[in-house]
Amino acid sequence: MKEITEKEVQQRMENSEKLNLIDVREVDEVQAGHIPGITNIPLGLLEFRTHELDKNKPYIMVCRSGQATQYLESQGFDVTNMTGGMLSWEGKVE
Repeated sequence: MKEITEKEVQQRMENSEKLNLIDVREVDEVQAGHIPGITNIPLGLLEFRTHELDKNKPYIMVCRSGQATQYLESQGFDVTNMTGGMLSWEGKVE
């Protein structure tokens, strides 16, 4: 499983890179604060919403356990897990 640190994600965002961030927390958790520009797909719904994702795009998963990353990787997606999930995020939140 590929991993990226929260600092690397923040740096790439500051460099205006277009990132495809998927936050797999529950809707109420995301509403309480999330990284700007994320797509929210709760972990429990991920297998039912994979059709919304493009296998030709790289994704960064905001998932503390890495479970979502492992699942999407097994489905043929190019995914990288952000280590620590939102607990490690120190950047801007909405």
